[in-house]
Amino acid sequence: MRQAVLILAAGASSRMQGRDKLMEIVDDRPLLRLMVLRALSVCENVIVTLPEDKPERVKTLSDLDVSTVSVPDAHEGISASIRAGVKAAMDCDALMILPADLPELREEELAKSWECFINHAGESIVRGATSDGSVGHPVIFPQKHFDQLKRLKGDTGANSLIRTIGYIPCPLGEDRALIDLDTPKDWSSWRSRKS
Repeated sequence: MRQAVLILAAGASSRMQGRDKLMEIVDDRPLLRLMVLRALSVCENVIVTLPEDKPERVKTLSDLDVSTVSVPDAHEGISASIRAGVKAAMDCDALMILPADLPELREEELAKSWECFINHAGESIVRGATSDGSVGHPVIFPQKHFDQLKRLKGDTGANSLIRTIGYIPCPLGEDRALIDLDTPKDWSSWRSRKS
């Protein structure tokens, strides 16, 4: 099975008061680089969508063996990133979609998600879930849904598509599937909990 991980990293960090959340340091690295390294540990085919106005994101990945995809219409929202990334993965059988701002998703959770997908014959959408069953990320799509992903619009990602088709939840423990850090307050609270 040809697998790929699509890391969504074309967002504007508009709620970060001038800071770039993907360049925040986690485990001694910019978050974007850390998430790409984690993805590379479970899949050799990693695609990263990037905006045209954040050259520091490109620079932090310059020595890594990943495919980068520029998203000129990133202002349209997360669907623009998904569309661009899926187009770069059309020769794959399965695609894991992973937003870049989820620092609690480690190699173990990504590997478990792939295992869950394969255990269900690679035919169903698999979605990361918390201990109490709330769903989040990553989400793995079989190739049969790629054309639908390429038609997404707006800033809600693939949520409506997933609800329509259905999915299999993959428990990843605690709330790892949901922790995204969008504001300076989010980052401060998360760092306080980790220390």
